Parts: sequence; structure tokens; C-alpha cells
Amino acid sequence: MAAMSAREQLIVALDVETADAGARLAESLRGRVGLFKVGSEVFTAEGPLLAKHLIASGYKVFLDLKFHDIPNTVRAAAREAAAMGASIFDVHAIGGRAMMQAAVEGAREGAARAGKPRPLVVGVTILTSLAAPDLGELGVEGGPEASVVRLAKLAQAAGLDGVVASAKEIASIRRACGPHFVVVTPGIRMPAAASNDQARVATPAAAIRAGANFLVVGRPITQAADPAAAAQAIVTEMERAQAGAAAKAQNP
Repeated sequence: MAAMSAREQLIVALDVETADAGARLAESLRGRVGLFKVGSEVFTAEGPLLAKHLIASGYKVFLDLKFHDIPNTVRAAAREAAAMGASIFDVHAIGGRAMMQAAVEGAREGAARAGKPRPLVVGVTILTSLAAPDLGELGVEGGPEASVVRLAKLAQAAGLDGVVASAKEIASIRRACGPHFVVVTPGIRMPAAASNDQARVATPAAAIRAGANFLVVGRPITQAADPAAAAQAIVTEMERAQAGAAAKAQNP
């Protein structure tokens, strides 16, 4: 993946109740972030209205619907996501190899049909709201990191472009899947901020230093008194981390 600026790496989660609210929030952040994430809440309420509006308005969209179904159904959903013009969309890696392969095939078909670039297809590994005890209740042994790496390797073998994973697993993913495999990292919080319902969180700087390609940030920006200022503060921290990493690489 080509080098990106910190701004291009920042994805803001538009977890809102209406398309109008999402559109207004996106406009207030125009030029300050790289992509906007459209998820289940507003999609369930109003369908693809917000996603289509954002794409038509020139924004890049991460369609976060976490497709998880039989391969044929996921292939069809992926086809529509690509034809819509999403830049990224995700599937649950636990859906298995055949389902993930179908997602990539559908994305390729939809993009070709619409004459648009194929979106990045990423696999959700273990939700950042889950910790080891939660996985134990589900019968998953070995803790989050082992499960994340196992699913990342499966996603890569199935042809996905990358995965969604917390900052705590990025180093292990890089060792298993190499430097070019895309990692999208949610659960981002500024220092001393509340973690809310996230179990595995990291600061923007920590995630960048760990090697994340994209950071997904929701409430720290969208619920701030000044969302634009909050976004800029996160971009600034990311830039400092990038500069520090570059200096370290030049002087190991």
C-alpha cells in the first residue's frame, strides 16, 4: 500500500441515528479525515442513503456491515458494496475461507460492473469489545491474540486485503502476514479517555507505532464539543508518531 498521510489514515465512525445527522457531521469534518465509516445503526435505520450521499459528495466510505453469511449471499452483498463505490468494506473472518473468497469475487464483479476501483476487503478478526474471558465463554481457547493471528492468516490465504484488529495484535499480524497486509484498527482512545465498551484499546500514537494502516475513531471525535478540533488533535498525535518512527528507522 502506498504511503499515506496521517489524515488519510483516519477513519471517523458515523455511528448516528439518521443520514442527515451523518451528512452534517461529515461536512463539519470535510478535508480533515480520510474516510467515514457507515455502520449498522444508520444503515438499518435508513438503508444505503448515507453511504450513497457521502460517495456522491466526494467522500471515501468504509462500509462497516461485517458481512457474515453463506458464500453466495456474501458475494452478492460484496458486489453491491463495490458497485456503490465503497472504498473499504468488511466481512467476519470467522465466516470461513469460502465466504471470504466469495467476498473478494463479488467485490471484483461489482467494481467492474460500475467501472470503479475494487474496494479493499478486510476481515474482522476478534471484536475489540471482547477480552479473554469473553472468548472463553464462546469456547475459543488461547486468548484474543492467538485467535486474531489465526484468522488473519486465513483471511490472507482467502485473498483478503487485510483485517480489522486491535493495536495489541498488530505486531503479531505483521510477523504472520508481512508488511503489506492492511490492518484497520478500532478501539482508539486519547490518553486518559474512557474506554467505553471497548476492551482492547490504544492511543492513536501507539496504534501508528505498532503499524496500523488505518485508525477508526468514533466517540472521541463525534461526541466532542468541537469534532473538527478533536479530529485535528488525533491527526497531530498520529503525525508525531509517524515522525518518531521515521527518525528511528533512519537511526536504528
